[in-house]
Amino acid sequence: MHRRLPGVQVAVRSADELVLSAAVGVADAVAGTPLTTEHLFRIASHSKTFTATAVLQLVEAGRMRLDDPIGRYVPELEAGGSPIARATVRELLGHQSGVVRDGAHADFWQLGQPFHDRDGVIAEVLRAGVVHRRNEHFKYSNIGYALVGLAIEAVTGTSYVEHLRTAVLEPLGLTRTGAEYDPARADEYAAGHTGLLLGEDGRTTIEHVDTRAMAAATGFYSTAEELTVYGSAHFLGDERLLTDDSKRLMQRLESVVTAYGTEVGRYGVGMALVTVGERQLVGHSGGYPGHSTQTLIDPVGKLVVSVLTNAIDGPAEDLAVGLVKLIDVALQPRAEVPPPPAGAPPLASFTGRFASLWGVLDIAELGGRLVLVRPTLPDPLPAVEELEVVDTGTLRVAAQPGFGPAGELIPLERDADGRVASLRVGGVTSRPVEEFLRRRPAMTRQNGLGSS
Repeated sequence: MHRRLPGVQVAVRSADELVLSAAVGVADAVAGTPLTTEHLFRIASHSKTFTATAVLQLVEAGRMRLDDPIGRYVPELEAGGSPIARATVRELLGHQSGVVRDGAHADFWQLGQPFHDRDGVIAEVLRAGVVHRRNEHFKYSNIGYALVGLAIEAVTGTSYVEHLRTAVLEPLGLTRTGAEYDPARADEYAAGHTGLLLGEDGRTTIEHVDTRAMAAATGFYSTAEELTVYGSAHFLGDERLLTDDSKRLMQRLESVVTAYGTEVGRYGVGMALVTVGERQLVGHSGGYPGHSTQTLIDPVGKLVVSVLTNAIDGPAEDLAVGLVKLIDVALQPRAEVPPPPAGAPPLASFTGRFASLWGVLDIAELGGRLVLVRPTLPDPLPAVEELEVVDTGTLRVAAQPGFGPAGELIPLERDADGRVASLRVGGVTSRPVEEFLRRRPAMTRQNGLGSS
C-alpha cells in the first residue's frame, strides 16, 4: 500500500454486471486481520443520498413536498422561533438552508461525546443554528440532514432506520447495508484507523459508535459491492427506487460551490456532481472517524465505482477518480499503435508490476491493449502510455509529444519460464518488485549496479 493505508475495498459495476470486486490490506492493522469484500465500512455522508432518495419516494407518493417548510415536521423549531423552521426540505437537501454544519459542540467526530439525539439536534438549531440566510450561500450541513431525518420519521410514523430498510434497502436486496451501526454485527466491520500525522508511521484503531439522530447525515454502513448495486438504481431507466423524473431532479445542478474565487465542488439534491473526462458523474464521499469512502455513478453511461478505505486520511476520492480514468482508457485508446505482429506471444505475457529507484510501474492489459501505468501517482492518467508489441522481447512507447520516453523502444529480458525479468523504460531498468528490493542496497552506491 503505497500510501500506508490499512485496507481498501473496491467494486466496479457496468450496467447490471459486477466487473470488479476486490479487497487489499487488513481490516484491523493491530490484529492483522485480512480485509475481505464482505467487511462492512461506515460510509458516512453517502447517507445523504439515501436520505434524499427516501424523501423523493415520499414526494412521489404524495406524502411530502420538497417545498414544505421543515417546521411542519419538526414543530419545536416553529415554537422556538427559529428562522430555520421556514427552510424547505429541498433547501436542506441541497445545503442551501443556512443552518450550522454540526453545531457548536461537535466532538462526536472524535468520540469526545455521543452524536446528537433528537433533542440535541433541535437544541443546536434553536441555540445558534442560523449561519446564513436561506439560499445566500451553499452551506454543507449535517444538522440540516438530521432535520430531514426527523421529517421522514414524522411522515412515516416509524424510525429513520426502519423506514430506510423497508423503502430503499429491501427493494434492492441489500443485506450488508444499514442506516446505523449494528452492534450485533460488530465482528463484520472493518476497524477504523487514525490518520498519519507528520512523522508518524503507525495507526491506532477507532471504536465504532452509533450516530443517533445524525444517521440521516452520516450513519450508513455498506460494502463496495452493495454500493454499486445501490448506485445502479440511480441509472436513468432503472425505476426500482425512483422514477427518472425524480432522479433527474436529484442529479441536476443546484449549486456551484466557489470558495475564495475557486470552484471547489458542485451539488444537486442529495448528491455531489463530479466531471471526470467526458463523464458527468453523481454520488458522494464519506468521512467517518476511521473511514474515508467515495462512490461515483454515471447515470447515463451506467457505470458505478465505489472505493472504501479504513483510514481517516484514506484517499478514496483520488482512487475512485483514478479508476474511472483507467476505465475510460480501457474503452478508448489514447493513441493508435500497430497490432501485434503474427506469432507474437499473448499480451498477458508482457504484464506485471516492476520497480526501480524511481518508483513503480505497471504493464497492464486494458481493453485488449498494453498500456504502461504509474500506479502511485495521485492522477494516473497523464502518465498512461500506449504500448506497441514489436516482438517477444521488445515493446515500443506510442509516439506522442511528451517529457517521457515517447516513441522509444522498451527492451525486455525474460526468465527461463518466459516471464518478464526486467525491462528498460527510457534506458532505466525496472524489475519485478521482489527482485528490485533484493538489488536496491547495491543501487545506493557509486557503480553499485556493477557489483550486484
